[in-house]
Amino acid sequence: MDSVVGLAVGRGTGPELARVFERTLDTLGEVWGTRFSVSRSPRLYHSYFSLKGLGPEQIRESTEGDAAQYEQFCRTQASAGIQAVFRTAINAQSLYLVRQRLRAVKVDVIESTGATLLLVRDEAQGFYTGENTHSPGAVSRTTEFSRDITDEVIAFAVDRARRQWPDTGADQIVMAYKFHLLDGALGEWVAESAARHGVDIALAQPDTVNRNLIERGLSPRMMIIGGNEWADVMHPFLLDRFGRERQENRFTENAHLDPAVRGLLEYQTVHGSADDIEGRDIVNPVATVRATAAIAERHGGCAGAIGAMEDAITATVAQGVSTPDLGGADSTTSVLDALLKCVESAR
Repeated sequence: MDSVVGLAVGRGTGPELARVFERTLDTLGEVWGTRFSVSRSPRLYHSYFSLKGLGPEQIRESTEGDAAQYEQFCRTQASAGIQAVFRTAINAQSLYLVRQRLRAVKVDVIESTGATLLLVRDEAQGFYTGENTHSPGAVSRTTEFSRDITDEVIAFAVDRARRQWPDTGADQIVMAYKFHLLDGALGEWVAESAARHGVDIALAQPDTVNRNLIERGLSPRMMIIGGNEWADVMHPFLLDRFGRERQENRFTENAHLDPAVRGLLEYQTVHGSADDIEGRDIVNPVATVRATAAIAERHGGCAGAIGAMEDAITATVAQGVSTPDLGGADSTTSVLDALLKCVESAR
């Protein structure tokens, strides 16, 4: 069986994690008898730190160039029938231009004791999207919310919840948006969309959602549709409080609502580019190997790869093998060696 996977690499620790991804994919392919090939973007995308020192106009040109090339890369992968792209961290301004244009939503499932949280992050609109206009001493940023995109996000989220819980769907759906800034329009759109999709949705201010989560915790099958600004800040908190997990160990999926790229899933680590440790062979590889195992199982027919990788992670932690961010003293390469050895020996 042959499978093609896309790969896009940013600066900072991106090249190191790309090597982790390719080596892990090769090993999983060998163990499961699947031949993987990688369709790699020819561009090395900027991180925020690689742009520092440039003037505003140079940064705008660079970020727009990265965005245009990455958008085209995604469209090319989708048109070729490729279903998965692994991407390391890239500069946020470029990334959110692409997410706006391809109408992206991010999905993470956070398992807690007696409850599951399905977090759906609206990346297609809001204050992270838009472009800047510079004048002396000021930057103006124009953003947009729309009825159609709001409905698309809700439709995607409701469908995703029904796939997560086929028998029941979500028992609670909350939307966390700063809707008071939108003159009541978002409330009307959400009510219309909820009625159309046959669900109850509680639209709440971010601080209200936060207070309720702290006081009441999660319901057994809870979905939060988060405005990008709230979900970006709260994602690490939700992982820590309810998932008992560090963001350095996690990956997420980004789906696209643009019809031309529907079906293309982008996998990424939750952590950023970590430019401060670039080239030192100490970046944590766990999020990357987890993403790779998910791609191998879901898109390459390697049934059981996710479970095998989780068992390998548990075994290496028990052996005391970890990178410095988790209190260990091992290199990226050493941790990866231990993980892949566990996977190989278990099959």
